[in-house]
Amino acid sequence: MTALLLVPLLLPCAVPPAARRALARLAPVTALWVLTVCALVLAACSLAALGTFVLVGLLKLPACAALGELVHPLRTPSDLVVVPAAAVSVGALAVCAVSLARSALRQARAWRAARSEAARGPAAGDLCVVDSPHPDAYALPGRPHRIVVTTAMLRSLDAAEREALFAHERAHNRGGHHYFLAAAELAAHCHPALRPVRAAIRLAAERAADEAAARAVGDRRLTARAIARAALAGRAARGNRPDVAAAAAGGPVPQRVEALLAGPRVPRPSAVRAAALLLACVAVSCAASTTGVAEVHHRVEVAQGEAPR
Repeated sequence: MTALLLVPLLLPCAVPPAARRALARLAPVTALWVLTVCALVLAACSLAALGTFVLVGLLKLPACAALGELVHPLRTPSDLVVVPAAAVSVGALAVCAVSLARSALRQARAWRAARSEAARGPAAGDLCVVDSPHPDAYALPGRPHRIVVTTAMLRSLDAAEREALFAHERAHNRGGHHYFLAAAELAAHCHPALRPVRAAIRLAAERAADEAAARAVGDRRLTARAIARAALAGRAARGNRPDVAAAAAGGPVPQRVEALLAGPRVPRPSAVRAAALLLACVAVSCAASTTGVAEVHHRVEVAQGEAPR
């Protein structure tokens, strides 16, 4: 039981290299979906394992055993293993909860501030222009979706580059990329090993928007130039932009520009292998956590006298 529940806690540590490999080989939209689903499932499996450790530890206490109506001792490994594991799990879950709550509050404040700032500026359709000396542009989620751009960013680009920039930001809103970024943020707070995967998901979202913008304007070189100039102009800008608001200047811009100039990615067998490796990690984690939780549930039923020994 203990060994099985350790698998979903340790397996995410092996995922970041596989995530980087998948991102480099898969089409951006496919990579975005695969990485996000894998991160969420791995995070859920790790939380299930931690919660099971806590439950087993609690049922070793006489008061909790009585509350759980245990009529037989719960069969577990030695208390020298179970009790420390439960204590560590309680601490890990507390850290995750506090970290996630602080991040959610910070993001909510930033989102409200960004919406308020966008509402004060002139709007043309979904485009909001904010008077600011700091060059910045980003896709702001909400109802309705907005494209926020500062006057300094508009002055930094020519007319064609602005159209490419707006196409990039509209692709973020049209693709619902803020949901993927929120899911990546959630997974990163559930398991520290998934933080590099969060960065890979952000890059996949930017690459997906890059490709959509290149198709919209019909010029990959123009799109690459617009992204490079926007990133160069806005490298120090941050303002009120929340983390779930995707921006053209986000991620490793040289890598994105290189990918745009190289042309659309052609599917290869290595891409299938990269995705299969990630999905295999998810399958193993799910199987281990499900089996471990089911075994603990059966042992609890045995201790309650509801199942044969």
